[in-house]
Amino acid sequence: MKGKNILITGGAGFIGSHLVRFMVNQYPDTHFVNFDVLTYAGNTKKLKDIENTPNYCFLKGDITDAKFLKRLFTKFEFDGVIHLAAESHVDQSIKKPFGFAQTNVMGTLTLLETTRRAWEGNYENKLFYHISTDEVYGSLGDKGKFLETTSYDPRSPYSASKAAADHFVRTYFYTYGLPVILSNCSNNYGPDQYPEKLIPLIIQNIVQEKPLPVYGNGKNIRDWIYVEDHVEAIDLIFNQGKAGTTYNVGGNNEIRNIDIINTLIALVDSKLGRPEGYSKKFITYVTDRLGHDYRYAIDSTKIQKELGWTPKTAFQKGLEKTVISYLNVIKSK
Repeated sequence: MKGKNILITGGAGFIGSHLVRFMVNQYPDTHFVNFDVLTYAGNTKKLKDIENTPNYCFLKGDITDAKFLKRLFTKFEFDGVIHLAAESHVDQSIKKPFGFAQTNVMGTLTLLETTRRAWEGNYENKLFYHISTDEVYGSLGDKGKFLETTSYDPRSPYSASKAAADHFVRTYFYTYGLPVILSNCSNNYGPDQYPEKLIPLIIQNIVQEKPLPVYGNGKNIRDWIYVEDHVEAIDLIFNQGKAGTTYNVGGNNEIRNIDIINTLIALVDSKLGRPEGYSKKFITYVTDRLGHDYRYAIDSTKIQKELGWTPKTAFQKGLEKTVISYLNVIKSK
């Protein structure tokens, strides 16, 4: 990637900020532009440690703004795009589906078209990498895993918007020849995640002795991946993946929501010096989410065989690192 200019959208968000830091440090001879609209979940303070690095700059803007994007491509002559910018909270998508369609579908389409026109068919050594979710595949029963060939079956406005974006990305490969790669990843966790998501919300509420909300009976199952493992997968896919290809990225950690909450209770209570099981009394079962998928599970065989990637972080170790990080942040306030 030496000498290239790379655009990263959504780089002030959770996964994006971890990716930007990794890339900027890993490739000092490559220039990275972090482009983020800075919604409530975006925060440039996450990247203060690299904000003055010579091969990095941040620009605030919206991926639906075609004129602004065109000016960016003219100025920086990007060789690659890593597209993470998205609205991602399922509950919010149920309340405000139009906003998710605007950002996730029209934003992706605007970025695709801007990229295509900027590169004008000169696609050598160029790549558009779109990062998506396992939720586009729908819901699994007790058996089976999602493959790259699994049919799409989205069940929420969020997953429907990401599925539509995925389809547009593939369309630009088959229709225009734009070199694209997609990846669909399982649930990420780790430091600096906005506390609307399950793990940081539960940590925060345990500390503050607030109710620990559990949807339905708490037996819904998710596959979890530590964010730094996902970042390493993104790096491999961007640098070694084949255009027109999709990769599934999973953590091999299928766990029920209620079991995650109980594990967090044990970890946080221990760190705070509370009696064992002290915070169990705050568990509160609430009305299940509309269209709540039962189980997600990713089969990562393809990326393991083709690119040699496997997740490194054991779930218990990753959770402990996450808890320590959040407790340090809370103490510093």
